Amino acid sequence: MDFTIITPNLNYGRFLGDCLASVSAQEGVTLEHLIFDGGSTDDSATVAARFPHARWTQGKDSGMSQAINRGFDAAQGDWVMWLNADDRLKPGALATMVERLRRSTADIVYGDFDFIDESGKHLRTVRLPGWSAFVHVHHHCYIGSTAAFYRRASVIAAGHRLREDFRYVMDGEFFARLHAAGLSFEHLPVTVADFRLHGGNASMRHLGKTRDLDAILRAERQHVESRAIRRAYGTTLFDDPYLNGLADGVLWIAARGWKVALRTLGK
Repeated sequence: MDFTIITPNLNYGRFLGDCLASVSAQEGVTLEHLIFDGGSTDDSATVAARFPHARWTQGKDSGMSQAINRGFDAAQGDWVMWLNADDRLKPGALATMVERLRRSTADIVYGDFDFIDESGKHLRTVRLPGWSAFVHVHHHCYIGSTAAFYRRASVIAAGHRLREDFRYVMDGEFFARLHAAGLSFEHLPVTVADFRLHGGNASMRHLGKTRDLDAILRAERQHVESRAIRRAYGTTLFDDPYLNGLADGVLWIAARGWKVALRTLGK
C-alpha cells in the first residue's frame, strides 16, 4: 500500500466532507484513510458515512496528538501523513508524489501548500525552502504538516510518535526531534494540499495588543511550546530566561534571513 492518511477530527463536520472528498478523488495510488474522532457531537459521523473509502474510529482522546498517534500505530502504508479535518489534498497530489517518493532516500519528505479561507477560496501559495533545522527551530515550523510524508519503515515503525503533552506545535517538536535523531528531510516542489485558515485553527493565534487575559493565556501556551523547542533543540546562551528571550529575538531575525536566502538560492 502506498499511503496511510490519518485525519483527527472533533466537531469539524462542516469541513470534513471536503477533506474526505479530496482523498476519495485521488487516483493512481493505493491508500487507507483512517479517521480518529474524539467524540464529536455534530454531524461528523454522518458526513464520514458518505465516504466508504474511510475507516471511522470514535473514542475519547486527550487531544489531536493522541489521535494522530493512534493512526501511526495502525498505519500500513509505505508513506504516512496526517491531513487535518479542515484541510484537503490537491487533485492528483498523491499520484504526482508517489513516484518521487519511491526514488527518494529521505525519511521525511514535504511539499508546498496553499492557504485557503473558511469557504475554500485560495489566499496564497507557500513555496518552501529545503530543510534547515536552524530556521525550523529559531524562526518557525515552516513545514506544513498537511503536506508532509513520513517513511513508515524508518519513522513510524521505528517508534517515533508525537508528544501528547504538546497541543499546538506538536509537528514542530516532532520535526526537530526527528532531525536530532539523525533522520533526513527532503523538499519536493509539489503543491500537495490546501491549509484552511479560520477562527478555530489551534496554531494560528495572533493577539496583537489585546488585554483579554483568557485569550492571552491560550496564546501563551502555544508560545511556551515553541520556547521549549528552542531550549531543547536550538541554541541556548544564558541561564537567565530573560536574556535568552533577547537572544531568541536576534536568532529569529538571523533564521528568517537564512530562510529567505535558502529560498532565493533554490535550496
